[in-house]
Amino acid sequence: MELKDVLELIGGLCLFLFGMNIMGQALERSAGGKLQSLLSKLTSNKFVGLFTGLCVTAIIQSSSATTVMVVGFVNSGLMTLKQAINVIMGANIGTTVTAWILSLTGISSKNIFVQLLKPTSFTPILALIGIVFYMFCKSTKKKDVGTILLGFAVLMFGMDTMSGAVSGLADVPEFGQLFIMFKNPILGVLAGAILTAIIQSSSASVGILQALATTGLVSYGAAIPIIMGQNIGTCITALLSSFGTNRNAKRAAYVHLSFNVIGTIICLSAFCIVNLIFAPAFFNSDASLFGIAVAHSVFNLACTLILLPMSSLLEKLAYRLVPETQKPDEFTELDKRLLTTPTIALERCHELACKMAEDSIRALKLSLSCLKEYSEEAATEVRDLEDQTDHLEDIMGTYLVQLSTRQISDRDSAEAAKLLKIIGDLERISDHAANIIDSAEEMRDKQVTFSSIATEQLENISNAINEILDLTLKAFTKNDIASASNVEPLEQVIDILKDSLRSGHISRLQQGICSIETGFVWSDILTNLERTSDHCSNIAGCVIDASSRKLNLHESIRVMKAEDPHYKEQYSIFAEKYLA
Repeated sequence: MELKDVLELIGGLCLFLFGMNIMGQALERSAGGKLQSLLSKLTSNKFVGLFTGLCVTAIIQSSSATTVMVVGFVNSGLMTLKQAINVIMGANIGTTVTAWILSLTGISSKNIFVQLLKPTSFTPILALIGIVFYMFCKSTKKKDVGTILLGFAVLMFGMDTMSGAVSGLADVPEFGQLFIMFKNPILGVLAGAILTAIIQSSSASVGILQALATTGLVSYGAAIPIIMGQNIGTCITALLSSFGTNRNAKRAAYVHLSFNVIGTIICLSAFCIVNLIFAPAFFNSDASLFGIAVAHSVFNLACTLILLPMSSLLEKLAYRLVPETQKPDEFTELDKRLLTTPTIALERCHELACKMAEDSIRALKLSLSCLKEYSEEAATEVRDLEDQTDHLEDIMGTYLVQLSTRQISDRDSAEAAKLLKIIGDLERISDHAANIIDSAEEMRDKQVTFSSIATEQLENISNAINEILDLTLKAFTKNDIASASNVEPLEQVIDILKDSLRSGHISRLQQGICSIETGFVWSDILTNLERTSDHCSNIAGCVIDASSRKLNLHESIRVMKAEDPHYKEQYSIFAEKYLA
């Protein structure tokens, strides 16, 4: 083998790995919605979980990526360990799709229609379409399609280059001796495991084995143990990703390792027994690209069929390997591993934002109840809720900014921008709740009371605030556009009501009915309530804008007030209810 061949082999390998990597990332981005849909249907049913893992891995072309996602899901509480086991088993079957695609390079026939199935026949066309989509289309979705096609073309070109470079190895005696040595099953398993652990992709290592098989020196007796070892080597990615996670996430990574190690031991034992007793000539025949794809699929299917009924035993084994301790796990609200799947990460952010909305609105309602009758327990809960919303805003803000720096779809980018705006408003609502508690405590400490008229007016504006909070919560958590469109007219009524109540208080001051000290507290409460309604308006506006794929809140409100008959109708209803 000449130096030129060695350089071609290295170059082909680099292109192959690079193409597989960028194709997988682009597939992951463009399939985000499908991943979310598949995972949302996940249940404890073994076969549903198995099918989910199979489909997700077939879509993103990487069992390692799927398993890392699963570790992240378990760490964030999105998935139980029992569910994770079934998904991991499905991922092992889904990863065999790559080997079948690569086996197309081994097609040889004089029939023109069969030749068209060979990747070298259609890869240039895919590359041309891909570069057009990537360079000349502005849509992120089309750019991702272009990246997928380019990645596939680079992958296939790398595979073809590797196959051409290693063809000279057929004449190298040492290379033939190497694969004779790998007929020792233990050495074959070790070789497959080490190679896959280094490149962290069983699909890529199977592709390399298929390229070497084109020399005609790789027998099935050597290839099958190597394939078994590759399944063990691919576990390194999940094990590395489990560092710093909770115990359940570590157990998910160990389940992946246990599943592949036990499956390899069972299948390797069967392989050795058959070879020892029957010594089939098939084991000494030259492995083909198609044959390696078949062996890869049969091995993974066999492992799954054997171990699927024993998934509960794998779960018990994981608990033995990672036992419970008295120290409680630290809960991770947002796992950075989920950033590799932006749609899932955004869904997790949305779930936390909904919790934040419920906390903020509960805090505001509790603070209003303390104005009527002060409660130490309620005041403490309001401050705890305010601390929690502060914490959630901090971690979500940082997380969403990190997410926005990644290559994400236009839809995901708009969703991230929407959540960034909304969590700021939710945090401010909880701040206003804490401010109202301060006012309630000031009234208690200074023994300040409102006049009967002021009490009645406070009850009226509190009812309006409670209604706008309920509308806002429903608009955001349920993506209810009808509720969102009712928020702005009510906010305008609350603005007018606040001005009216402030003017009324000045009149009472002049008449000597209320004191100046009461006036300061009254003014603070009204300011906090009016600003709360402003934040509700911002949240509802973001919901409406996001539904129409635009984020121009002020323009939307201006158009709504000027042109929307629904706005005028609702404004009249709320005005009659609260301003009469």
